[in-house]
Parts: sequence; structure tokens; C-alpha cells
Amino acid sequence: MNRGEIEAKVRAFLIEELEIDEDKIFPESRLKEDMGIDSLEVVDVVVLVEENFGFKLEASDFRTIKTFDEFLGVIENKMN
Repeated sequence: MNRGEIEAKVRAFLIEELEIDEDKIFPESRLKEDMGIDSLEVVDVVVLVEENFGFKLEASDFRTIKTFDEFLGVIENKMN
């Protein structure tokens, strides 16, 4: 799966499951400040990543992830 496919899947579940406005999702968008993902929603994101990509992120992974692009990079690295 290439980065574009990963991005499409992640965008879809963020919009559908977390009801994040599509207009707020850009590579430089900050997960917390711009997209409004709070600590409770991080748990949902962990579950959604596992369901969609077959591996589990740890909540601690999110301590270093600030932007949507960094989030995609972590998923891409774990898949390769």
C-alpha cells in the first residue's frame, strides 16, 4: 500500500468515524489543535488503525506525532 492509499483510508475514517471536517485535514494540520483530536479520540484512532491496517499503535506513539503528515509517516513505516 502506497502513501496515497494510506492517506485515503485515514482521511475516510477520520471524516466518517470521528466526524472531522474534511476542510481541516491537510499534511500540516496538527492533530490536537487543528483537527480537534483529544486524548479520548486517540483511543478510537488506535482502534481504527488496527481495523484498517492490521497493526496496533500505542497511545504513547501519539506523544511524538503532531501533524497529519507525521501520523501518515508512522503508519507507512509500520507497514513496511
